[in-house]
Amino acid sequence: MNKQMKDSGNLTARTKTHTIRLGFWTGTWVLSTAVAAFGPKFLWNFNTSLSIVGVLIHLGIGFGMILANKRYLNAVDELMRKIQLEAMALTLGVGLVVGMSYELLEDIKLISFEPQIPHLIMLMGFTYIIGIILGNRRYQ
Repeated sequence: MNKQMKDSGNLTARTKTHTIRLGFWTGTWVLSTAVAAFGPKFLWNFNTSLSIVGVLIHLGIGFGMILANKRYLNAVDELMRKIQLEAMALTLGVGLVVGMSYELLEDIKLISFEPQIPHLIMLMGFTYIIGIILGNRRYQ
């Protein structure tokens, strides 16, 4: 087996391993978000100490997810890294610009409700997915 085939196999295995790890950390973070959000009301009757512990655990798992994402980006090839980084840049830009504008709508009384973070998170998630799809199509 020549060196290029070995490197390709190693890259595929490394990418698969890091993708699974990133999926685990992301799923765990989503679960910890639900526990931190709904635990105080449904599990521990707004006990302050347990709520603080829940938020701290949520933060710790979030940082673990960030590290898993960084390791994933270091494990993939240059093209996939470029696609990912372009999608992330698009997501950051859309999130910042739309998020600030969304907040301003309430401040200047153009909407009667208070802007909610979940709306922004959903927008950023959709933007990221669209960025990945468009990046993959561009470099096919």
